[in-house]
Amino acid sequence: MSYALITGAAKGIGKAIAAQLAERNYQLLLVDLDAEALTNTATELSAQYHVNVHTLHQDLSHPDALKNVTAWTSAWHDELQVVVNNAGYGINGAFEQLTLAEQFNIIDVNIKAQVGLSYAYIPVLRKFPKAYLLNLASTTAYQTVPYLNIYAATKAFALSFTRGLRHELKDSPISVSALSPGSTDTDFVNRARMGDYTRNVANRFNMTAESVAKIAVDGLFKGKAEIIPGFTNKLNAYLPKFFPKAFVEKIAAGIYAPKEKTTTAIALTT
Repeated sequence: MSYALITGAAKGIGKAIAAQLAERNYQLLLVDLDAEALTNTATELSAQYHVNVHTLHQDLSHPDALKNVTAWTSAWHDELQVVVNNAGYGINGAFEQLTLAEQFNIIDVNIKAQVGLSYAYIPVLRKFPKAYLLNLASTTAYQTVPYLNIYAATKAFALSFTRGLRHELKDSPISVSALSPGSTDTDFVNRARMGDYTRNVANRFNMTAESVAKIAVDGLFKGKAEIIPGFTNKLNAYLPKFFPKAFVEKIAAGIYAPKEKTTTAIALTT
């Protein structure tokens, strides 16, 4: 049997990627902060695809997260061939108005957890003739995004880190890819209380989590360096480099500047 580990797997893109891998007969190791949704997802995927699904309720920002996840997966290391670092989130608001603790937490999940898990599982993945590592970036990785500042910066890190790691591992059995989705239609947006204006802009370009996941997994197994689902998202990723940075930042700020007094947590790509 071949196993796949997916973080942030209870909902959205993570759940959809898990479904795509289950359809390809991978057994699943799912990690998420939302215990109830994780249990429901495990039950659903197990029944639909007739695969083994094991779950771990874990906050990846916790100092012991890396130790806990790797200890839990150790029983399947001889069969673990795919690792998907999907977990991540952002907070929409002005940098100075958000707490430092909130913003450090984003960094812990989006950067530290991704780096830590990549480091921990490279020796595991090296055991196989072919293995795969997928890290979540975002179309926000390709530009500065005021009012989504820390999130976009962490995704720029994720993209650069993943491309660098891919080069370092080019002569190994491990194929490393970055997934950079744009706005994705997930329940998270509703739960996060996104401001109406930003929500409406995002809705114009939303892809379904299922369509993103299919493109992601197909691209992963084809060995693509960067996977950007959808033509509009490809434009959003590549066009900004042809315009003055100040102009691009002004456009992004117009979309993400809070139109209400309260800040709003959003995660368009997870």
